[in-house]
This record gives sequence, structure tokens and C-alpha cells, in this order.
Amino acid sequence: MDLTPDLQPAVSVIMPILNEERHLRDAVAMILAQDYAGPLEVVLALGPSTDRTDEVAAALAVGDSRVRVVRNPTGRTPDGLNAAIGASTGEVIVRVDGHAEIPDDYISVAVRELERVGADNVGGIMDAQGTTDFERAVAAAMRSPLGVGSSRFHTGGQAGEADTVYLGVFRRSALERVGGYDAHFARAQDWEMNHRIRETGGTVWFTPDLKVTYRPRASVKALAKQYFHYGRWRRVVARHHEGTINPRYLAPPTMVVVTTAATVAGFFWAPAWVVPAGYAAGVVAGGAAISRGESARSRAVTPVVLATMHWAWGIGFLSSPRRLTRPSEALAVQASATD
Repeated sequence: MDLTPDLQPAVSVIMPILNEERHLRDAVAMILAQDYAGPLEVVLALGPSTDRTDEVAAALAVGDSRVRVVRNPTGRTPDGLNAAIGASTGEVIVRVDGHAEIPDDYISVAVRELERVGADNVGGIMDAQGTTDFERAVAAAMRSPLGVGSSRFHTGGQAGEADTVYLGVFRRSALERVGGYDAHFARAQDWEMNHRIRETGGTVWFTPDLKVTYRPRASVKALAKQYFHYGRWRRVVARHHEGTINPRYLAPPTMVVVTTAATVAGFFWAPAWVVPAGYAAGVVAGGAAISRGESARSRAVTPVVLATMHWAWGIGFLSSPRRLTRPSEALAVQASATD
């Protein structure tokens, strides 16, 4: 790619959209206000929203010729992403969500880094920022290894090769090489596609110079649902790509099994209570440590947030049904189980 000022690569920003009436206008405005000097288009893949999202999107398309709309009848994220990729024309594909907040140099920095390191995908930090006390507690947990492990796109770190990154800025050639997002994966489709990019010789690159503001879930119920599905679909990915599970992914389900077993055993053998008590103490102490500087209410709820994330992810992983595996893969899993 030639990065001279007069010949920047064409960029297509793809956005899977569902029920984003409140945020869509601002999100698109941030994209159109980018300082990127090359050609830029925005492709909105519209799912079956129940609010006024479609009206907002239509108005945006009428108001600026750089904004285009395609349909995503299923409303599923991978289907929307693939539909937008198919309708796009850019040499570089930038994924942005409907409620994401990106700085005005996001695309120019990403394209420059993409060329500098010769990567197929470049991404940065998922900068969780809350507005309510509960959301700020979730944000603190999402920025800490205690809540989400050591992934650099959550916790930050030095630039370098990575398993996956947040959202992503891709070479179109890389997406075409791997066939885009796998529509089977309702969740974890980013990690799964980045795995295929790496398996086919490509490089996924993390840089802390890219930062996208992320708005956390606003309630315990919504947070639990989110992390339950994260855990459930991460196990589906593990069944599809053998050898991709590491201790970080096994920690939550292991905690669930051990803590539950010790709690039950505690009714018959009192010393076993030390395990759930130890977990509770660790969550309380950890929550206090990672929420320094937050309000008293936010600090009080941070241990609940950590426990919700751990347990929901672990239970989702443990309960992930084999029916979520594609038929051909399910047969292979069954065959290996009987060997």
C-alpha cells in the first residue's frame, strides 16, 4: 500500500447495526470526521431493529454519499459483517461497532501501522469506560487481569503480535484469503477469524496507539448474559480449533467446578469451606484493589461484578452444548470421545 499523502488506500468502515438508535448518529459522525486523507466509505449492515435505527441510518445515507446501507435479515453479527464486507470497496476494512467511540486519528494511525509492520490485521485497546457506578465497576474489571485475564487489548501493553485484537483494521486480501467471518459463530467470531488469519501465515498486530471507547453492560443480568455467551462460544471455538485453549480460558470453569464441589463438601466436611471462603475473600480484596479512585458505591459492587464475570463465563463454558458444533465437527468430536 502506498501511504503518500496523495495516494492513501481506500478505506471501508463496516458496522453491524441492531437497535442503535441512540448511538448510531454519533458513531458515524466520528468516522466521517476522521483525519484520514484517503477515500473513505461507511457501510451499515442493518439488522431487524425494533427502534428507529433504520430511519436514522437512512437519514445518514441521504445526508452523506459516503454512507451506504445493506440489509442483514438475521441480525447476527457475523452475517452483518460479511454483508458489509461484500458491499464494500476499500482495500482496507475497518470494523467499528454501532456504539463505539473512536478518536479522530484512529484510521490514519491504523493504516500507517498496518503498512509499517506488514500485518493483516491491526487493533488496539478496548477502553472500557462507564457512566454509572455499576458501569464503572464493570469497566474497572474489564481493564484488569482479575476480570478478563491478560489479553493486551483489555489491559494494555507493548505493541507486538497477538492472538486477537479488539475490532480490527484488516487488509481486504486477508479477509478474502480466509473467507471472511465464519457465520456459524454467534460469538467469538473475531477470535476465530484471527486464528484463521494466523494459521494461513498472516500477522495479527496489537498496538496501544489505537484505543476505542467501549461502554459496558448496565446491569448484573446483562453482564451475566454477555459473559455466559462468551464462555459458551469460546468452547465451541475450542472444539473447532483443537489446541487453542490455554490456562487463562480454563481458569473460570475450573474455579466453578472446584468451588461448587468444595461448597457441597463443606456440608459434610467443614474444612472444605476454606475454598469458597478463599474465593470470596480474593474477589473482595481484588475488587478493592482494582477500583481505587472510584466512588464508594462503585467500589462496593466491583466484587459482585468480578464474581458475575467469572461464574457466568465458567458456567457458559461448562454447559456449552455439543449441538452448537457444526454437524461434521460434532461427528468428529463423538468419534474421538469413543476412541
